Amino acid sequence: MPGTAHVSPDEIRKGFSRAMSDMYRDEVPLYGALMTLVAQTNAQVLESNTGLAEHLRRTGEIERLDMERHGAIRLGTAAELATISRLFAVMGMQPVGYYDLTPAGVPVHSTAFRAVHEQSLQTSPFRVFTSLLRLELIESPALRSFAETALAKRSIFTPGALALIEQAETDGGLGASDAEEFIRQALETFRWHPTATVTAAQYRQLSDQHRLIADVVAFRGPHINHLTPRTLDIDQVQAAMPGHGITPKAVIEGPPRRKCPILLRQTSFKALEEPIGFTDAQGSHSARFGEIEQRGVALTPKGRALYDQLLNAARDELGAFPNESNATRYEQLMEQHFQAFPDDHAQMREQGLAYFRYFPTEKGLAARRKSDQPRTLEGLISAGHVAVEPLVYEDFLPVSAAGIFQSNLGDAAQSHYTANSNKAEFEQALGRSTIDELQLYGETQQRSMDECMSMLRE
Repeated sequence: MPGTAHVSPDEIRKGFSRAMSDMYRDEVPLYGALMTLVAQTNAQVLESNTGLAEHLRRTGEIERLDMERHGAIRLGTAAELATISRLFAVMGMQPVGYYDLTPAGVPVHSTAFRAVHEQSLQTSPFRVFTSLLRLELIESPALRSFAETALAKRSIFTPGALALIEQAETDGGLGASDAEEFIRQALETFRWHPTATVTAAQYRQLSDQHRLIADVVAFRGPHINHLTPRTLDIDQVQAAMPGHGITPKAVIEGPPRRKCPILLRQTSFKALEEPIGFTDAQGSHSARFGEIEQRGVALTPKGRALYDQLLNAARDELGAFPNESNATRYEQLMEQHFQAFPDDHAQMREQGLAYFRYFPTEKGLAARRKSDQPRTLEGLISAGHVAVEPLVYEDFLPVSAAGIFQSNLGDAAQSHYTANSNKAEFEQALGRSTIDELQLYGETQQRSMDECMSMLRE
């Protein structure tokens, strides 16, 4: 009710992320094994790499490392997307970026719901990659009509969740007990259901069109299909996964291993084959998997253009979709081509390839108001009055996202779509514009510059 002290959206998001992780660990025990492996790896890296440990402490990332997660869901209708946007808004999450996955043969377009301010991200960097099925890409008119009808019949939100969303919008937030109830009700949207809403034959028809279409249309809710912890050494985790009873995918998505990581690297264990009760028979479905990620520095438009150029050159030379048969060759090509991307933060900053955060040092604070203190940012950096730290990338890579999707659907599931990207249609369904992630990084970098200079001029 109005006047009640509201729980901050950041705290609601933090609680929801923890509840989601607990639920997924219960549903997919291998996720728990993966979490243990990641925690062990991170502890080893921090112990052996004191420079990285100090960097994480300076930037505040050390506090968020163990709780960092991203999830992914796939929705079927514009109405579902519009409502999920309202649900995430209660948790302080906004749609950042637009991703068209059709070039990789995946019939969806997507955005990432997350916090947008660096202080909110420090409280909880939970993010959800949210995809909307592009029904117009179903070739058969009859099958498309069936999919539309099936999706129209379902309601993926509980009445309680819808009521609390409306209450939060009306009152400007939720009190403590309502926030707890909101988390419980919202969690139901993401829960796994071992029963389908279609017959075995209808499921096969949908799956034959594309396995992801079956995953969206054949169930009564958009079960979370993976949760992703953040590791500090993805290659070490990838190598250790088989020894923990986890079968990794063949290729780590994203850039090759580097001294100074850029953007995002991802890998996963292959999707589980799970028993499913269709309306007329028993069968199985494969969709849910475990994923890990290693995050590097966010790249500027210039840096992204160079990244895309090098990635495309490596893939063009490979001449095929990266898979188990060509994984070694692909890794060699990536390392070869990415030699053209500076593997040094100072060079990246000088060349305008990446975003950074700026912090006053003790030396700089001690020299405040002294006549010999440098007046420019570059002068302050050279004098040791300002420290520079890479700004962590908070978003996703279209090719990486598509690669993870495709590897877990199977190479045989790859399709080819000629449809163009349709950001306008996606945003119409969403009910608002998506936020340009590069603008957010620019704003964060500028804020850190302004705050740094202000502190040194006090």
